Amino acid sequence: MYPVGRFENPGEYSREKADEMIRRIEKISPFFAQNALELSSEQLRKSYRPGGWNAIQVIHHVADSHMNAFIRFKLALTEHEPIIKPFNEKKWCDLTDAREGGISSSLQILSGLHYRWVLLLKGMTEKDFGRSVFHPEENQIQSLFFLLAYYAWHGDHHLGHLKLIKNQ
Repeated sequence: MYPVGRFENPGEYSREKADEMIRRIEKISPFFAQNALELSSEQLRKSYRPGGWNAIQVIHHVADSHMNAFIRFKLALTEHEPIIKPFNEKKWCDLTDAREGGISSSLQILSGLHYRWVLLLKGMTEKDFGRSVFHPEENQIQSLFFLLAYYAWHGDHHLGHLKLIKNQ
């Protein structure tokens, strides 16, 4: 289910596009906290679709995913086209901490992480956004501009899942 539509490649770099995506990433943490804290205990254990993750898993997944994204950015900025380490999102969401752990820890992670990530992103140049990583599962080189667009979408996408649960 794609509450905000499927991800679309942003195409060529522009500072205006990058700034808009940075603003979206900056807003994800407070939006997640607001929507998550409005969910009841029962809603936190509900899924946005049959067979999908429950709200707790969605929140932990975004923290896990965005931690990996931040590391990918730092690797790309300090190494030449590093090979990133993919992770099995489904298996991570099936681990005890993601299935049953309280959401406050992941909301705190998102708050601190996004603060640092946005500082990093705002300081990046056009040349920096052209730096890249190699994604072995996708067998492709991905620029940091592409990844910025992906993770801006990713946060909005999963925020959409929380809103679906809230409105059920």
